Amino acid sequence: MKPKILISRSWPEAVQQRLAARYDVTLNATDTPLTIDQLKAAMTEYDALCPTVSDKMPAEVLSTPGARVRIVANYGAGFEHIDLEAAKAAGVVVTNTPDVLTDATAELAVLLMLMTSRRAGEGERELREGRWAGWRPTHLLGQSLAGKTLGLVGYGRIARATAQRAKAALGMELAYYSRRRATDEDGATYHESLESLAAVSDVLSLHTPGGAETHHLIDGALLARMKPTAILINTARGSVVNEADLAQALTDGVIAGAGLDVYQGEPKVNPLLLAAPNTVLLPHLGSATLETRTAMGMRTADNLDAFFDGKPPHDRVA
Repeated sequence: MKPKILISRSWPEAVQQRLAARYDVTLNATDTPLTIDQLKAAMTEYDALCPTVSDKMPAEVLSTPGARVRIVANYGAGFEHIDLEAAKAAGVVVTNTPDVLTDATAELAVLLMLMTSRRAGEGERELREGRWAGWRPTHLLGQSLAGKTLGLVGYGRIARATAQRAKAALGMELAYYSRRRATDEDGATYHESLESLAAVSDVLSLHTPGGAETHHLIDGALLARMKPTAILINTARGSVVNEADLAQALTDGVIAGAGLDVYQGEPKVNPLLLAAPNTVLLPHLGSATLETRTAMGMRTADNLDAFFDGKPPHDRVA
């Protein structure tokens, strides 16, 4: 018998076809997030569960009595929504999809930099709402990024890809802060503290994982150290930013703007952020290209194939 697999959301057609050729696949016809009760039921009905970031998998789900699921093959690089310790205790393997979304996320980070620095979000809202009164010399003046300092919080693959694009296309200078200094800095200046990096950055771009260590890493005190002309970019995890503090800083002119693609309470967005000036808010589009989302699905399929072939999955995280 073919292993039974549940795909929690709609995936690119090419991936679904590949999985259907080998597995007994159940799709989510409504493409809506599964509830805790649905996930608990799935744990007893399937051999593999393929969730996304929108599917919360706490211990309550992973420790379901009579569970049949042996592998949780996550569609995405982040896995903060999965209780890894509970998975280990239950003997459930967990995998993710690293590497394949690096370029797409870096492109989006640069897009947010440009949109925020040039106040493009404000301009589009003004035009669509019928408030544009025509061209004038001092209307919605933004700022150039040429020669400005891009500060990278974290210096992994996505941060480096973002830095490469910002330097080559926009002529930006590079600086970074990371828990460990890089052996190959690619021309970026290392800062020993986040506070030091924040003080010199014209654009502060976040590239850290989620979790307890980075929860609300960016708060009111850190924002107060930034230049009043600086902008904050977040394509990492929503929990890294204290959203109430950021909204207050934007309202009070502590920093000039923010471009965000992730939020702590997704899909809900803090109303204070929605009302804050000088913001560009995108609905978690970091990996949203057909090529990248397909590659993520194929990476998930590779992990499933290895597991059911009795081999160690390449991307095992638990």
